[in-house]
Amino acid sequence: MELQELLKKYRDQYKPMFKPDLDKTNTFFLDFSGRNKDLEALEFSDTLLLDNYVFSKLNSNGAIYGYGGYMENREVYKRSPLFAGSQKKARSIHLGIDVWTESGKEVYLPLDGMVHSFQNNKQFGDYGPTIIMQHELEGIVFYTLYGHLDMDSLNGLEEGKPFKAGELLCRVGSFPVNGDWPPHLHFQITGDLMGNKGDFPGVCLEEEKEYYRKICPDPGIFFPKLS
Repeated sequence: MELQELLKKYRDQYKPMFKPDLDKTNTFFLDFSGRNKDLEALEFSDTLLLDNYVFSKLNSNGAIYGYGGYMENREVYKRSPLFAGSQKKARSIHLGIDVWTESGKEVYLPLDGMVHSFQNNKQFGDYGPTIIMQHELEGIVFYTLYGHLDMDSLNGLEEGKPFKAGELLCRVGSFPVNGDWPPHLHFQITGDLMGNKGDFPGVCLEEEKEYYRKICPDPGIFFPKLS
């Protein structure tokens, strides 16, 4: 069974990742693709300006959360050399979902798992403090990644530490600790870590997107009230 189908099979058992849960009354869908003309006036390298843009959108729409980004071709990664590629190509396809919200917001584990690995990815534009959890359903092992956290989220962790569904896992970090982004959670699923520990690509080249789509299914399965 493919991972996406397996995740759909158990969707009624997942616990909310945030309190209150994301739904259509408290969530605004944020577009960071080239289709969004608002971005033309933004200086992406200025974190404070980017932060003001995100939270002005949330506030003006009466939202607690901003949401979106899976397989979105994003302009915003021009802000960091981290995403620069060779031959004038740069990584721009976002492989997870971002939940933009206030720093310190608690994040709860949606299903049983254990800590696979964790680390602070410090480069400008990177994840900052990051946790990767390992899960198993019907004998199939897969992983969820939580990026842009606060430093305290890494305290007391050790590889193999178990967590139950619904248990507090981490908190959303603030800039510059969180990789120098407006506060948000980067949440991603993968069936293959490709040997990575504490880190995994959250953005790929456009020509790689179909490969990554197969191993990184849509995390929207964990936000059913938005579908």
